[in-house]
Amino acid sequence: MQCPRCQHENRGGRHFCAECGAPFALSCPSCGASNEFGEKFCGGCGTSLTPAAQKKEPRFNSPRSYIPKYLAEKILVSRSALEGERKQITVLFADLKGSMELLADRDPEEARQLLDPVLQRMMEAVHRYEGTVNQVMGDGIMALFGAPVAHEDHAVRACYAALDMQAAIRRYAEDVRRVHGIKVQIRVGLNSGEVVVQAIGSDLRMDYTAVGQTTHLAARMVGLAEGYIDVKPTGPVPVKGLEAPVEVYELIGAGSQRSRLHAAAARGLTRFVARDVELDQLRQALGLAAAGHGQVVAVVGEPGVGKSRLVWEVTHSHRTHGWMIAQASSVSYGKATPFLPVIDLLKGYFKVQERDDQRVICEKVVGKVLALDRALEAMLPALLTLLDVPADDPEWQTLDPPQRHQRTLDALKRLLLRESQVQPLLVVFEDLHWIDSETEALLDSLVESVPTTRLLVLVNYRPEYEHRWGSKTYYTQLRLDPLPPESAGELLRVLLGDDATLEPL
Repeated sequence: MQCPRCQHENRGGRHFCAECGAPFALSCPSCGASNEFGEKFCGGCGTSLTPAAQKKEPRFNSPRSYIPKYLAEKILVSRSALEGERKQITVLFADLKGSMELLADRDPEEARQLLDPVLQRMMEAVHRYEGTVNQVMGDGIMALFGAPVAHEDHAVRACYAALDMQAAIRRYAEDVRRVHGIKVQIRVGLNSGEVVVQAIGSDLRMDYTAVGQTTHLAARMVGLAEGYIDVKPTGPVPVKGLEAPVEVYELIGAGSQRSRLHAAAARGLTRFVARDVELDQLRQALGLAAAGHGQVVAVVGEPGVGKSRLVWEVTHSHRTHGWMIAQASSVSYGKATPFLPVIDLLKGYFKVQERDDQRVICEKVVGKVLALDRALEAMLPALLTLLDVPADDPEWQTLDPPQRHQRTLDALKRLLLRESQVQPLLVVFEDLHWIDSETEALLDSLVESVPTTRLLVLVNYRPEYEHRWGSKTYYTQLRLDPLPPESAGELLRVLLGDDATLEPL
């Protein structure tokens, strides 16, 4: 039997060519009839047998098909409790700008090859911040933040997701422009407000009903994300179906503040009260570390008791004059992103700005590392890779993932320890209850090397977080409890004043 593709002679009874693997008969996807290889249409029903014409299963036919497994599990666990609940959420809409003009004259398969990567990048940005894509609508998506997975910072997450997807599409658009000569852009809109969750289906799609007035939702979203993002008011805009124009804000970029405390500090902090004992213990730890007896201090407490404020007071104290301070903070959406707090720490250490391109970042990293110690030169590829700068190093390229991971941990640890030899170093890791496993591995390794260094590792976390350093002689835990009544009264006097009219309150 001769193969119609490669002309190889095959023994009888074979269904596929022994030389090239081509089938000797094609089964019709519609009726199942057998057809000769090379025939374009089925002899039984007339269905096209060419791959481009065969209908493919939609990639994004339901949320269950594209929501990551870990998010799907969270939704299923909370589904029954959510139904009927009133929730504050942020909704994100994103679509391909001018999709009709871009895709109208293209073969369906070619159009899909252009569109699917756009949708994929949109969804990846949403899932990175634990939003859920509730619907894929041809050339765009609708995503929810705050439900069905609850997050108090849903507006911030939605804004970061919008910025990330815009950045991802810009990179993709450059490739498309170079290959196809067309311009790819997306539009993204955000809105915050209250909804009532009606039902969450077995396909994970959530049905909901909007509650109350919607005319000021854009302003409300900006208020919820204040300090975390930079926006530009564009003024009231008429919206079809609404009587009054809606205040609209253009999202410019991520703000400089990454925590509630930093956002509050930008507005001005209240006087710090009732933590003198804890401050004294931290001052003692600073003194020991400065003398070469490295310390690890953990501030532990429930949300809202002042863990971050205590750390703020230390890092902004005159007692850290002459110290280098390297700070990192885990975020609630960061567990799935390796080394996310470390990347922020490195950006601060190397003074990397958002506007810096790869060349500038490379210059800053290489210059600072070599000025610190030329013996650290071999660590440069690992540090540059963390900052998304390609490492032009043949040896680094040959390493497998576990080797790169270990090399990265070694590079970070050596950098910090070497810096502590130049001057006392205060390394701050906040919110360890949200830490990713790679950053945790670095912290565990760093703690082991602390005793003989001029290094103070200061961390904070909620009581549910567990680590392995409790038995270290150089480890101190500071447990923060809510303020006692007399201290709470003092704080209220600081906030409200001593006016006599407040006495009845």
